[in-house]
Amino acid sequence: MQSYIFLDLDDTLFQTLRKCTPDTDSATLQVRAYLPDGTPNSFATRKQQWLWQWLAKGFKIVPVTARDVQAFYRVNLPFQEEAVLNHGAVILDKQGEVDNLWMDRMQQELPAYQEKLFVLWEAIAAYCHLHKGYKPRLVTDFGITWYGVIKHKDGTEATLKKLLDKLVKPHPHILDGSLYWHINGNNLAVLPRIITKESAVSYLLEGYQQQHADILTFGAGDSRTDAPFLALCDYALIPKNTQLFNTLVTA
Repeated sequence: MQSYIFLDLDDTLFQTLRKCTPDTDSATLQVRAYLPDGTPNSFATRKQQWLWQWLAKGFKIVPVTARDVQAFYRVNLPFQEEAVLNHGAVILDKQGEVDNLWMDRMQQELPAYQEKLFVLWEAIAAYCHLHKGYKPRLVTDFGITWYGVIKHKDGTEATLKKLLDKLVKPHPHILDGSLYWHINGNNLAVLPRIITKESAVSYLLEGYQQQHADILTFGAGDSRTDAPFLALCDYALIPKNTQLFNTLVTA
């Protein structure tokens, strides 16, 4: 039986120093990802290091991440399988090349949603111009604008929720289901409905099931938006004290 794990990266397999627990021994941390200028900015604890070593022995590891291709390349881990990037908008094959079948599907469906994203983004940009500290950015990868993300200089989710409640939630293109939002820490994303980790993982699962007579699948993730792709798998791993963990234990 072939075993696969669909593995979220940030805040599951590593995190920034700010997100490490106070009792973490900094001397035991390992660098897992870098900023564009080469500065280390994401680290794995001893338990996360052990988790990677354990998974690497028995699983084919498929990263499933919001990172774009350049940010993914700055992750210091030896991935050998396909990779899901940009919340599911892009899939790379084992050679690191774009999965053209998936890309063609996304490009055929995206334009109608993209128009609505730009309408909402214009309103977001105007709001951020009036209320200082917000940092809106449209995410473009492989020459295509996929979705938008907003951060704030104070680093708090509470400040982003002001924008979310005032402008994003009541927007017509959110209400009609064309776009959706996701917030986790200092990160508010607005995405076309067709871009999900779940749909990309489902696409890969179909291929793996054709390649192998029997497979065992695990999913690992920290965020509420990871839950749908975890539900496709036989088992789910959820890091303690993360958004998804806290949602489940308080339900």
